[in-house]
Amino acid sequence: MLLKADKNKTRQKRHLRVRNRVAGTAERPRLNVFRSLAHIYAQIIDDEKGMTLAAASSLDKDFKGKGGNIAAAKAVGAAIAKKALEKGISEVVFDRGGYIYHGRVAALAEAAREGGLKF
Repeated sequence: MLLKADKNKTRQKRHLRVRNRVAGTAERPRLNVFRSLAHIYAQIIDDEKGMTLAAASSLDKDFKGKGGNIAAAKAVGAAIAKKALEKGISEVVFDRGGYIYHGRVAALAEAAREGGLKF
């Protein structure tokens, strides 16, 4: 009998492979993306200190609309860029979290770029 591969486990393996190469520093922290079916989340992380410097998601109080679509990803990307620039962060390393750079992940990245983040 053939067993269907667990998509989340394969994504986590991809994410670990990427994380072996990508690390956030104080000068250039890591912009991490996590997406679920209903929401999308973004964090800016300094891996040297193990601290989250800024975070935004479709669950924030100021967010309006549905959280699991491209419009929500664009709003979260703009929000994370705004929060990062307020804290003096202009350059980041993008960590797509093992997801394909397509759809909501790409929309969040493009909105963050338009918001002023460089990566």
